[in-house]
Amino acid sequence: MWRSGLTRGGYKIVFILWLLQFVNYIDRTSIALAGPSMMKGLHLNSASFGVVLAAFTLGYAFMQIPGGYLADRFGAKMLLVAAPVVWSLFTGATGLVAGLSSLILVRIAFGLGEGASNAAIYKVIGDNFPPQERSLANSIWNTAFALSPAAVAPVGAWLIARSGWQGMFLWFTLPGLAVAAISSFGLPNRQPTHEPNASVKGGHLIDWAAALSQPSSWLILFAYMTFNVAYWGFLGWMPSYLAISRHIDLKDLGVAASIPYLFATVGLIFFGWLGSHVFFRHMAIQVAVTYLFAAVFLYFTYSALTVKQCVEGLSGAAFFLYGGFGPFVTLVLDLAPLNMRAAFSGFISTGGQAGGFLAPIVIGYIVKATGSFTGGFLFMIAALCISALCYLTLSPYILKIRDAAQATDEAIDRQAAAEAVR
Repeated sequence: MWRSGLTRGGYKIVFILWLLQFVNYIDRTSIALAGPSMMKGLHLNSASFGVVLAAFTLGYAFMQIPGGYLADRFGAKMLLVAAPVVWSLFTGATGLVAGLSSLILVRIAFGLGEGASNAAIYKVIGDNFPPQERSLANSIWNTAFALSPAAVAPVGAWLIARSGWQGMFLWFTLPGLAVAAISSFGLPNRQPTHEPNASVKGGHLIDWAAALSQPSSWLILFAYMTFNVAYWGFLGWMPSYLAISRHIDLKDLGVAASIPYLFATVGLIFFGWLGSHVFFRHMAIQVAVTYLFAAVFLYFTYSALTVKQCVEGLSGAAFFLYGGFGPFVTLVLDLAPLNMRAAFSGFISTGGQAGGFLAPIVIGYIVKATGSFTGGFLFMIAALCISALCYLTLSPYILKIRDAAQATDEAIDRQAAAEAVR
């Protein structure tokens, strides 16, 4: 049972963040759906398209720390209004490109727009929800990551069939402009301080040098980087893998194309609840286990003999891949200094996006060089195993934070009881 976070205002904040990320991921993942048509229309090979996918990540990564600094300095709301406007304009511009060079430049600019919002969202959650509620709160808005690809598959396919891939990108300009207006009216101008006592971990006021001297900071950065190798490989290359290797068009799958993302949604809520309740103290171990299971299901996907087994493998992989998002954001906020919550989150995301930048390029070149996705799958599976090992190593640091928080809470309770007696 949530103790304080989801008041009426809390629900409102989570809903707006969910809507913002829903549109964000529609725009972000639409290029994967359009990939086969774009490769044909612009005469791109798999290696070139891998560079296009990575171009977004380059811009996205570059804006993580600057975006976090701006959110800490001027407030998260400003970023969450301006960023959707920028990324929406470059979503539309993607449909106007005529060649590889202009496409890469547009996707870098698109990544800059989306990257400006990421750390601001972390800050909103950290400022408005206490630690025990963050895993589930994060998981709720993160369901947008799973539901938006489920929505973009049928809608995007319908738009491509009627107006081409160019028309799809032009139509997808509109939702981002609408969500910018909603954020402007719906988000609070100033985030309330939701720190009931000193037990809010990461509740230390330190500088960058001190933060970067902590092994835990680098562990979670490397864990996120290796996770992103698998995540962006999965998200960016699965439609092309199904079309090229399995000869399956997502349009032919119909509703089945959305099944993995529905499993991802269930995984987000389930593991978010576990992180806020059963495994709150052992959240890092929980994330490690989910990623190991994700690796198993990626292997199952590759070795599947039928379309049905392939969809089952993708569904299992999505369930566990997405299941780590809510606890991950909570762990970042646990480790973040209060005075630079967004900037620290941006720093972690910068490292994470290095993996997202690397994955599409490496997988693209592997496919081009070998004519097979085998190496690409092994690359993603190995990355997930390394990420899991990082989280297992991080676990003692998180336990120390949890124990310190409990000790502080007990001290405050004893002081309150003593004052009540007096």
